[in-house]
Amino acid sequence: MIRQQVGRRSRQTTLSGSGTVPGRLRVRLALCTFAILVLELAIIRWMSGQVRIVAYFQNLVLLAAFLGMGLGVALGRRHPGLVHCALPTLAVLSALLAFAGPLGLMHVEFPDPSIALWGGESQSTLAGFFGATLLVTGLFWLVAAVFLFAGSAVGWLFHEMPALDAYTADILGSLLGVGAMATAAALDTTPPVWLLLGGLPLLAFTRRLSSLVALGAVAVMAFVSIEGARFSPYNRIDVEPLTDGGRTDEWRMRVNRDFHQDILNLSNEAVGRSRDDGSRRMLQRVYELPFALGAGGRALVVGAGTGNDVMAALRQGYSEVHAIEIDHEILRVGHELHPEHPYSDVRVRAVVNDARAYFEQNPDERFDVVCYGLLDSHAMFSAMSSLRLDNYVYTIEGLRAGWEHVDEDGILSVSFSVYAGQWIGDRLLGVIREATGQDPVIVAHGMNYAVTYLVGRKLDPRRVPSDLGPVYREFEAGTVRLTTDDWPFLYLEPGAVPYTYLAVLSLLLGTAALAVRGTYGRALFSAQRFDVPMFLLGAAFMLLETRMVTELSLLFGSTWIVNVSVFAGILLMIVGGNAWVARRAPRNIGPWYVPLFASLALTWAVGAGTLNQLELEPRLLLAGVTFASPVLFAAVIFASLLRQAPDPSAALGSNLLGAVLGGFVEYSSMALGLRAMTVLALLFYAASLLVWHTRGRAAALARTGGRI
Repeated sequence: MIRQQVGRRSRQTTLSGSGTVPGRLRVRLALCTFAILVLELAIIRWMSGQVRIVAYFQNLVLLAAFLGMGLGVALGRRHPGLVHCALPTLAVLSALLAFAGPLGLMHVEFPDPSIALWGGESQSTLAGFFGATLLVTGLFWLVAAVFLFAGSAVGWLFHEMPALDAYTADILGSLLGVGAMATAAALDTTPPVWLLLGGLPLLAFTRRLSSLVALGAVAVMAFVSIEGARFSPYNRIDVEPLTDGGRTDEWRMRVNRDFHQDILNLSNEAVGRSRDDGSRRMLQRVYELPFALGAGGRALVVGAGTGNDVMAALRQGYSEVHAIEIDHEILRVGHELHPEHPYSDVRVRAVVNDARAYFEQNPDERFDVVCYGLLDSHAMFSAMSSLRLDNYVYTIEGLRAGWEHVDEDGILSVSFSVYAGQWIGDRLLGVIREATGQDPVIVAHGMNYAVTYLVGRKLDPRRVPSDLGPVYREFEAGTVRLTTDDWPFLYLEPGAVPYTYLAVLSLLLGTAALAVRGTYGRALFSAQRFDVPMFLLGAAFMLLETRMVTELSLLFGSTWIVNVSVFAGILLMIVGGNAWVARRAPRNIGPWYVPLFASLALTWAVGAGTLNQLELEPRLLLAGVTFASPVLFAAVIFASLLRQAPDPSAALGSNLLGAVLGGFVEYSSMALGLRAMTVLALLFYAASLLVWHTRGRAAALARTGGRI
């Protein structure tokens, strides 16, 4: 337990009590960073299902965690007792999240028409602006406070241990945390499990009754928030009976609190019994449209969901249907609840995978129909990115991969909601034209505000029924920027500047700068405590890490398993760099920047588009070398500077705060593209080299009285 005492270092009580051996200190530090990593991932997942704005701008929570940790690590040496506030602050955050619905926080409007959000659109109003700004800022700093208090224990322990020993324990604890949350995801656990997994280790650092009571309150609040929902590695899934028309065998599924799809009985018998105005017959025909135009052999459905599209193919007599769905829990819901039981049919092969990865992993498969269901994401690509899960599906390269699996006489069908406006329909039209080299037939049926784009090398537009809605053949796409793997921002409206979004980010960055200034005082941007080279390394590494996650997910799929593997690989490379420095510490880190810059240039030049042309084994090998090399070289430089730092905890805090800056800079990819993040990372690394060299020269001049 931490005790707040004043005196000489020999009299200061360590986190483990008097007489603690270094081995136990390492264990305690690893335990603390394990707790922090688990809580970071747990809060990101839980908050995204409780406050919908967070789900679409999820890396703000990540940045809040890094900011809090950076401040806490810097303050921990002087204020070790801050750790006692971690669990009570988490309890306050948990209460807000658990009652987000009654408090009006769950679907608060985000007044920025330039970015399309499911369940978050609104007209821009002054009241909406202030409300959204206060909410985002308040939650940001509440999350930051949790990690500031938890991170203070890390700062104190860094002060008590050799820097490299402490950092190795830090990374190993984080690696164990990644493994623990991966296991929790694989078991489809719920928020109370995640939060207890992260909160219980903190009790080893604060044995106060208030902390124990607070952790109990956190678990209760997390349990209250479940409300019968299911949880997968990606989503919170709520299913409720659909009672429209008096039916009892249909269901409505919400994903992360937003409407996702209705599980419908559109069998000929059920539609024939329907007494509505013909809307159910229309629904049936819309679902069956691409399969009615196809040859009736093999069909592929990506974004298969609970099985409506799959069942449509079966009703049209297809002999083999491959159903691709990234979320195994959604497939399970369809298997259990779909009234027509498509996933029990022997003709159906359900595959849990990312659509883009399936295309790349099965290059020789050909189908009579490749059907994109209403494949819209309600979750983020990863905790390290502001992309959505579906961003890479609807790029030119992504749709080209689907088109390559369409047989010579086959049909490509893409259905997409154009609720956001004509611009998003124009963007999809341009992307499909570029990907296929064909002008699609567009059926504006309006089901779920969607249109269906139909493409076939031998498709006769006269075969497309006109009574489902307007059918367009000649339709000029507007002047919109088309989505590519480098610029996959499908939901960003062309020509619109996200002023509200930028204002919120500016406010967060400004308040963060004030907090950093308050923490470091007059030492800010000086060599006394704030470590500028380490700060710049943190900004660069955040950009490099984001680039790695997106590129490797393009190569091997944007599934949670791939993301976990990438994070674990990054941490292992850091451990390797740390071990190298511990055994063979370089006297001069300058030469290490040369291979770092060269490897960064290689990652910029050789991206996923190039490597995806290779077979899986050489692709895996070259991707590992290409993207692991800059991480290793950067880790050696970081560990060398940390080893030399006069105040390791302040140096680590500076590095974490630099990661916050890098996270904010990552948003510039919305204008510059993702490849530019590698260039920006290189510039930050170059700036760190310049500052390090300048400081070294100044120190040498001081030692020699102005002569070198």
